[in-house]
Amino acid sequence: MQSDVPLAQALIALREAASAAPFALEVPGAAQARDARAELVHQLDDYVLPRLGRLDAPLLTVVGGSTGAGKSTVVNSLVRAAVTPSGVLRPTTRSPVLVCHPDDLAWFADTRVLPDLTRTTGAGTDHETLQLVPSSALEPGLAFLDAPDIDSVVAANRRLAGQLLAAADLWLFVTTAARYADAVPWDVLETAASRGTALAVLLDRVPPGAEHDIAAHLREMLAQHGLGDAPLFVVPETVLEEGLLPDAVIGPIRGWFDDLAKDAAQRDAVVRRTLDGALDSLRPRTTALAAQARAQVDAATRLRTDVRAAYESALAEVDTGMRDGVLLRGEVLARWQEFVGTGELLRTLQDRVGRWRDRFTAALMGRPRPGSDLTVALESGVALLVDSAAEQAAERAATTWRSSAAGAALLRSAEERLDRVSPGFRADAERTVRDWQAAVLDLVRREGGERRTTARVAAYSVNATGLLVMILVFATTSVMAPPIEVAVAGGTTVLSQKVLEAMFGDQAVRALADQARADLLDRAAALLGREEARFVGLLERYATRPDDATALDRAAAAVERAR
Repeated sequence: MQSDVPLAQALIALREAASAAPFALEVPGAAQARDARAELVHQLDDYVLPRLGRLDAPLLTVVGGSTGAGKSTVVNSLVRAAVTPSGVLRPTTRSPVLVCHPDDLAWFADTRVLPDLTRTTGAGTDHETLQLVPSSALEPGLAFLDAPDIDSVVAANRRLAGQLLAAADLWLFVTTAARYADAVPWDVLETAASRGTALAVLLDRVPPGAEHDIAAHLREMLAQHGLGDAPLFVVPETVLEEGLLPDAVIGPIRGWFDDLAKDAAQRDAVVRRTLDGALDSLRPRTTALAAQARAQVDAATRLRTDVRAAYESALAEVDTGMRDGVLLRGEVLARWQEFVGTGELLRTLQDRVGRWRDRFTAALMGRPRPGSDLTVALESGVALLVDSAAEQAAERAATTWRSSAAGAALLRSAEERLDRVSPGFRADAERTVRDWQAAVLDLVRREGGERRTTARVAAYSVNATGLLVMILVFATTSVMAPPIEVAVAGGTTVLSQKVLEAMFGDQAVRALADQARADLLDRAAALLGREEARFVGLLERYATRPDDATALDRAAAAVERAR
């Protein structure tokens, strides 16, 4: 029988949608969702898609159960040979062993079935190896797979056991009279029931005389878990013959499996029941994954909003610091007083010859050019303002993230400390301010290039004029009425305002200051944006995409339509 192509395509799309959802943020239910996603993808790869492609392929019976239940002994006894190791050491089965008729070996050797496992004909060495053992003792059309313990102390064995059970057409659950009521096996049995997996149960090592009572209790428990129709085989305590169960004990069980292998209709019914059960289980499992995907997106949105708020606040702090006159105190104030008080400002503004003379003399004497100290002080002050705002934003964003498990885990995974500015940020801020100062000079030159102001600007130093504009940027707001005043040292000066108005006019002065301030704020925003991007980039590396939940819902609906 060939596959149902539309259904197979829909299942492949569902597999891709599930694989694409990372569920990496540590929100409630994320770990369970990652496990559920892996189980769904493995079942599609290991069982549903290959079985749908060949409904008449050999029936795979996975023999599973608790530690020490005797699974390997049962498999060896069914084929009358020691094909899988058994013993007192636990865990015994470290790698799975698959026994089939030689005619069926090609089907299981193909990687369409359990594609993640490496095939070998020798003894397996780890849980990633599948040992293939051909045996003529089995009827064609039936295979047994001895799986690791479902409660193994080795986590990899437990995961593999669950994966193999999900790949079974029929699950032979082996338990003992002493442990059949243990909680762990029943958790796995409930999973089998919820997925409609065909099941047979073997109750091993039952004390003589207790067969009826223990079997009756086990049947009652099976019925309570929705597994009342599962065949139950009872094996009494017995002495092994060369490591195998005696024929008198294992014979009825072997006969039941032989009849199943020979009866194509019965075998087909088992396959269809399990396949239908697996397909039926996809919608609720996918719905749960989609719900977790939405929870992941919500968590990522909150984290992103927290970061955005921290850096928006930082930019607002920079804007306020640029407008409230704070930058014109301290070192900047001292340098401004020197610049004005020594007459450098007037000389620089009024004497172009003096400008070249001062520049030449300063170069010979090693002294800075007029106004250079003020320029450097402004650069340092603005850079410090931006650096302080960025530092506080990083700390605020990190503190907010630490308040949630998802954010705290992201911070731990980061390659650098995100609660501090990135290395070299202060140097970047200083370079940005220098670039802005150069842009202000270009702005003055462009404004001075207009017909009415060319002659006047040409009479003054562009550098000095640019310094006046910078001072106005940090001492004015666009809503203040003229004249604009620059507050210094407890007094007030309107010198820069008057000079600039004389050159450009009142409205042009406003435009110059506003344009220069907006340019500096944009440059600061770009710097802070790079810092914010460290958080956002880390989040995007792990975040579930907004359309992942929709993709899962659509894929599950497409499977339903195809069925």
